Amino acid sequence: MLNVDKLRHDFPVLEENPKLAYLDNAASTLKPKCVIEAVDEYYTKLGVNVHRGVYKLSYLATDAYEEARSKIADFIHADFEEIVFTRGASAALNLVASSYGMLNLEPGDEVITTELEHHSNCMPWLHVCEQKHATLRYVPLDKEGRITVEAFKSVLTDKTKIVAITYVSNVMGYITPIEEIIKLAHQKGAIVVLDGAQAVPHMPVDVKKLDCDFLAFSGHKLCGPTGIGVLFGKAKLLASMPPVEFGGDMADDVNCYTMTFKDAPYRFETGTPIIASAIGLGKAVEYISSIGLEEIAKYEYFLKQTAIEGLKKIPNIEIYNASAETGIISFNIKGVHPHDAASVFDNNDVCIRAGHHCAQLITKWLKTVGTVRASFYFYNTLEDVEKFVQSVKEAQEFFGTL
Repeated sequence: MLNVDKLRHDFPVLEENPKLAYLDNAASTLKPKCVIEAVDEYYTKLGVNVHRGVYKLSYLATDAYEEARSKIADFIHADFEEIVFTRGASAALNLVASSYGMLNLEPGDEVITTELEHHSNCMPWLHVCEQKHATLRYVPLDKEGRITVEAFKSVLTDKTKIVAITYVSNVMGYITPIEEIIKLAHQKGAIVVLDGAQAVPHMPVDVKKLDCDFLAFSGHKLCGPTGIGVLFGKAKLLASMPPVEFGGDMADDVNCYTMTFKDAPYRFETGTPIIASAIGLGKAVEYISSIGLEEIAKYEYFLKQTAIEGLKKIPNIEIYNASAETGIISFNIKGVHPHDAASVFDNNDVCIRAGHHCAQLITKWLKTVGTVRASFYFYNTLEDVEKFVQSVKEAQEFFGTL
């Protein structure tokens, strides 16, 4: 087990709010002091732009920014030039669709996705398929709402060009059997775009071992700052892709009627980059690595299983993902709207999420207007679990469903 009491002292929000049970980690994680200090240090000691300056502070800022890229590449076992900084996971996924998708899809081609996707990994492909007259196909989910290899095979054809798929569902918490899916997609010559927003912060991810073509994740779900995300792309694919934004720092040579661009990743980082947040994210992956992702995954699962056992003892609770391998629980109190239930949790200083979680396809598949979602991280405690379960009971009492 992790030394959770010690780790909790690293988080100012928990120090300021000692009674808080923060269980909305799938939406965003709290930030440790070392990350906050890294961002503050950049603004306090450097505070200048990168790449262009010919003075010492700019050199130092550039070194810190590019060192962050190197740390993040090592974190997911990528190469330095395969890491593109974006405004978030959504921006990263949109970049792939708007650049690679628009360039490579032809009428009649097929894109495979699933009903488990966050809007960021299905809406861009809906748009691109409409523009390019390609076909969007969905993997049938099994009775639990899982993606299976056999179901994936049922929609994979010689026309499949792109597979846009989640590694871990942000609603159901299921881990996709992604290695086999990637192998099958590659046998058809298709590329795989992997949404890793709920995977990278919670379990070891090795892009070389997976052999995925693209992977996107967020900084703020990884104890990093908001406003920063990462796109991993295989070097040969990034080199083939045109930029989708144009302006400062990404240009190589500009004439009145012609222009050329820098090599990846810089051709995709238009204008002044997200310097402070990138540096903060570099510190965040250092911090997470010092704890250990395997230990984090085990501990989250332990907390989630303990919470599930507590919920099962309460009548009129519908749990949608009891068998999930990660620290996400989606459930409803029968007869109570999830937003109404959430207000009771808030009164008890328990932070949970209620709604469709930017994943309306799976919410509709579940035949519900939304769910209550609790999601755990390594700084949560058994006391947090107890407060959560007690809040469910109190919500039932308040709405008269117990």
